Amino acid sequence: MFLLTGRGIIAPVCGRYVLASPAETIAEHFHLLALPAYAPRYNIAPTQDALVVRATVAGAREAVLLRWGLIPFWAKEPSIGNRMINARAEGIAGKPAFRTPFRRRRCLVPADGFYEWQRVASGRKQPYLVRLPSRRPFAMAGLWDLWRPAAGDAIATFTIITTAANDALRAIHDRMPVLVAPADYGEWLASPDPSALLEPWRGEALETVPVGVRVNDVRNDDPALLEPAPGV
Repeated sequence: MFLLTGRGIIAPVCGRYVLASPAETIAEHFHLLALPAYAPRYNIAPTQDALVVRATVAGAREAVLLRWGLIPFWAKEPSIGNRMINARAEGIAGKPAFRTPFRRRRCLVPADGFYEWQRVASGRKQPYLVRLPSRRPFAMAGLWDLWRPAAGDAIATFTIITTAANDALRAIHDRMPVLVAPADYGEWLASPDPSALLEPWRGEALETVPVGVRVNDVRNDDPALLEPAPGV
């Protein structure tokens, strides 16, 4: 997890990502009949609404907009969600905040890429965009929950599950999101126990692109964030 400041970040761990693919591409990739209206996003950050895919009671798939930062259904107040942007895969089935969502409320978090930060010799942190070389969308493993306040509307939220980095990312960061292969989408959403999927990514090779530090500021959200940083 990481802490947000007014303009930037401290100690990021799988804390920003990109989803700019057209709606028709997302619908085709995730086998969806409809999507809520959403705009291309190049710097999705915690506490913001983002697109997730989950199973319906009838077993179909639906896409919905949920707030990033899981608020457990039993929480006394919603600010706990600010600390629940990630869920470590290790021991997730037994952790109070995540064990019920892991059993009953798993979701897929569509993305075109995610950002990780590498500490370099100077002490500063160099951001990297991580994506598939094919540039197709992919899914990060997530959990969702519904929190009902004493008064007012319920709040639906989600978290992204992380695991140890694979060989391609270990030099940049020691953690990465759990990525779910398309062939495993159904298992992740519906299996009684999909623990076997909580592993470092072993599929298509990942591309890591050093990008500029503008991504550090959550107010920057434009295609230029994806451009390689010169001289890195």
